[in-house]
Amino acid sequence: MKTSVNVGVIGCGNISDAYLKAAPQFEAMQIIACADINPDAAIAKAETYGIQALSVEDLLADDRIELVLNLTTPQHHVPVGLQILNAGKHSYSEKPLAIDLSEALKLVELAAQKGLRVGCAPDTFFGGSHQTARKAVDEGIIGAALAGSAYMMCPGHEAWHPNPDFYYQQGGGPLMDMGPYYITALINMIGSIESVTGVAKAAYAKREITSGPRKGEKFNVDVQTHISAVLSFTCGAQVNLTTSFDVHKHTHNHIELYGSKGSMIVPDPNRFDGDVEVSKASGDWENVPQTHLYGDDNYRGIGLADMAQAILDDRPQRASLELSLHVLEAMEAILTSAETGRRVTLKHQCDRPAALPDTLPFGKLKEE
Repeated sequence: MKTSVNVGVIGCGNISDAYLKAAPQFEAMQIIACADINPDAAIAKAETYGIQALSVEDLLADDRIELVLNLTTPQHHVPVGLQILNAGKHSYSEKPLAIDLSEALKLVELAAQKGLRVGCAPDTFFGGSHQTARKAVDEGIIGAALAGSAYMMCPGHEAWHPNPDFYYQQGGGPLMDMGPYYITALINMIGSIESVTGVAKAAYAKREITSGPRKGEKFNVDVQTHISAVLSFTCGAQVNLTTSFDVHKHTHNHIELYGSKGSMIVPDPNRFDGDVEVSKASGDWENVPQTHLYGDDNYRGIGLADMAQAILDDRPQRASLELSLHVLEAMEAILTSAETGRRVTLKHQCDRPAALPDTLPFGKLKEE
């Protein structure tokens, strides 16, 4: 009986290391090859992680590979994803699913035609802290979710990233870049979004790179860099979301949920770890004991592993096409609302991803 899925990687940039380091911990998948438009980048990763370096064309033609991890920049997620599907392979990409909804629907249509799966990051909601928060919500510790807040605010990525331009081009910006973590974490806890309203602006027309070989170089800002929205969830909760590349420092928690019986602080959804805190009936904040694994390190790739296990078990994966499409539509709708001044109702709904059982042994995603 088949127990693992062979995986190939297209895109050998910064984020690939996190996936390649974490992959051996999960028995459902085995990354065997990588490719990049820069052959030297693929060769370097292959040598570091003991896998094979191939051209993109050879990787897509390799019959050993059943699932391809797409780690290209956001503007290439759909074009490369379509290549993967046309090669007869399942596709899993970094977030966002696409730079706009119309592009994403091309993946939806082709995947349906081919009978193939599409998955998408983020998978940080698999983390021990976020599954603990999910379980606490499901057990009614804070009662019915009524409202909440979510903040991702920083000064931007040009201080550390050697080539930050793409963060400020179409498909980038704080909402498209970091919003998927926050919105996915909220959906994991309280379900899908019914409608959104938003406002947005860009504080600067140009940005300056402040580190690395391009230090001092300026580039254009083509996207909004401070976006605030109200997310109206189907459960009735309303959550205020702000994402920004224009804030140097702040004191907001990453996520807070306010329920009929108490409140909850949820840690950074861009990480797997962190403390979950609850205050019942206006009492003191208390830590919620962590109930799940994967809360002590960076386990990026667990969503890919869950997809591999889902292929083996013929079950839905958690980091699904439906979930990522809903998140993308929500983000696009926020920007549309900001442009039009109107509330936008979402058309593409999704179910909450199945909770991760707290009884699974480390590295195993097979549900008995």
